[in-house]
Amino acid sequence: MSNHPRNVISPGRGQNLTYSIVQDLGIAVVTGKYSGKNPFPVEADLCKQYGASRSILREAVKMLTAKGLLGARPRQGTWVQPEESWNLFDPDVMRWLLERKFSLSLLIEFTQIRLAVEPAAAAMAAMEAGPGEKAAIERALNRMIAAEHGEDDPLTSDIAFHISILRASGNRFYAQLRELIETALRFSIRTTNRVKGVRLASVNDHKKVSDAILKGDAAGAEAAMRDLIEEALHLIRKGEGIDAKGERVLLAPARASRR
Repeated sequence: MSNHPRNVISPGRGQNLTYSIVQDLGIAVVTGKYSGKNPFPVEADLCKQYGASRSILREAVKMLTAKGLLGARPRQGTWVQPEESWNLFDPDVMRWLLERKFSLSLLIEFTQIRLAVEPAAAAMAAMEAGPGEKAAIERALNRMIAAEHGEDDPLTSDIAFHISILRASGNRFYAQLRELIETALRFSIRTTNRVKGVRLASVNDHKKVSDAILKGDAAGAEAAMRDLIEEALHLIRKGEGIDAKGERVLLAPARASRR
């Protein structure tokens, strides 16, 4: 645009202007900059703020409405929806929520959802995975092993392992959760590794899951994955000073350790 102001968000990493506006406004809503008490700006003001046309701004608002963050009606304007209306299964909404200052409860709740989903997905993978799916799980585990030697990224290799199992389950609904799982894992893995005082996740614990799936041991795969996620839930609570009842406690700083 010829009259693009200097303070306008520039599209980056392949994102267009519309998505850049969605990101900025989404964060503003989730962090409370705009709320029921702080009305959402009118269209003309937002067009001026971002140097965007009305069509681009309306598309951004439409995307945020689809995510449950905004409501909009002709002649009634646009408003912020209450948090219970937000689509928590949308990866963008999840990321914005986890990035805000008080996101611990959401991370705990999401890990509880993982506890309900991933052990069952591991059991299904043990029963349903074909040669291609099993090979993908092995590749992901090998990436985690490589990460121990500094030859791969610890975070992305760990995420790849969990995603490969969702896909190997053969359940399309589980596979659809991969973006949401990836988004939350980027936060929870850092938290759990920090509390343990280690840089890497336990390859041995993940290998137990992989070995059970490759052997077709559904019960073993489910139990191993359950242990993995239950430990993560415990560490998230411990790292933020939350006990099993969800109450905050005072903890001494975690000491670094090696495995």
